[in-house]
Amino acid sequence: MNAGTVTERPAVAVGGGGGRRWRVALAVIVVVAIAAAALAVAGVLTGTTAPGAGGAGAFKTATAMVTRRTLVSQTQVSATLADAGSYSVVNQASGTLTRLPAVGNMVRQGQALYQVDGQPVALLYGHVPAWRALSAGMTGADVRELNTTLVRLGYARAAALGPRAGWDYFGAGTAYALERFQAHLGITSPTGSLALGQAVFLPSAVKITAWATAVAPGVAATAGAALMTATSDFPVVTIALDTSQQAEIRTGDTVSVTLPSGTITPGVVTSVGTVATTNATTGATTITVLVALKHPARARHLSSAPVTVSIVTGTVRNALVVPVTALLAQPAKGQAGVGYAVEVAGGAGGHHLVPVSVGMIDNATGLAQVTSSRLTVGQRVVVPAL
Repeated sequence: MNAGTVTERPAVAVGGGGGRRWRVALAVIVVVAIAAAALAVAGVLTGTTAPGAGGAGAFKTATAMVTRRTLVSQTQVSATLADAGSYSVVNQASGTLTRLPAVGNMVRQGQALYQVDGQPVALLYGHVPAWRALSAGMTGADVRELNTTLVRLGYARAAALGPRAGWDYFGAGTAYALERFQAHLGITSPTGSLALGQAVFLPSAVKITAWATAVAPGVAATAGAALMTATSDFPVVTIALDTSQQAEIRTGDTVSVTLPSGTITPGVVTSVGTVATTNATTGATTITVLVALKHPARARHLSSAPVTVSIVTGTVRNALVVPVTALLAQPAKGQAGVGYAVEVAGGAGGHHLVPVSVGMIDNATGLAQVTSSRLTVGQRVVVPAL
């Protein structure tokens, strides 16, 4: 397709990186065409466009400067923001449940997740679940998790535990740090060893979403029984992206996420799916794209919400640009379709039309890339007055 022709089909950015596609928004073109028709009817090219001009059909106009800048084309897609990760917390302690936090509470590393017989069960970070008691002389991945946690919480010094390669060993440094942590947590008799059921290992801080049926203070705690469900406190945006747009996004790309409040916050694409699924009802074929927010605290009050994601699909640097509203539709010479021009204000020849070829349109800024040997930076073009 000719780079200077704007149609309803996707155009190719002349300066786009990596061959990524961008789309000229049909809605923008329709608005431009309608505006151009209105300008023509009102007599914009017959000397009735000066601000404050009187007479039938007159309207107010202004001018905007022709400049050079970088343009970015974007496409907006619907997505869902929700807490990442879902966990089932299994109790390993025996006794009576004496304290259960309310649903919706956040629990972080080193804090009590619940209590059994008045003793806290701590949340510690790790991917290996608690499955045995830990004490001096033992080794394993669960011991490494415990040592790492004690260092992060400040109860152990990394130097005291020795080289990281040896952190899977429960030594005297581990016992000393664990006893300090137990005392701070409020355990009645700190021992320096970790009894089974005294801690729960999960990958991150959690938000309690529901307690299991019949779980309540005063009920017997059954070892090995699921006690609650929880999610991480880290929000993630999930996009069901049409496969036709798959080439427009890559892992590591920066995107903009518009929250329900209207707040726009940056995000980074962390995963682009490779397996497509087809909706049985709509027939749409999509892949799953995940986005992490750069400032997750801005959305931590949202457990699940619809959001809009703006994906950059093309970039043109040092483009000659004018406002989209400066474009005037006119019949294309020698071919079917519509061409475009801008009305240049002032100069030796007074107001006059300059045909232009239209390239990328940046919907976010309302600017359009134009090409013309008769248009230069610093000239002013006519636009509708606000």
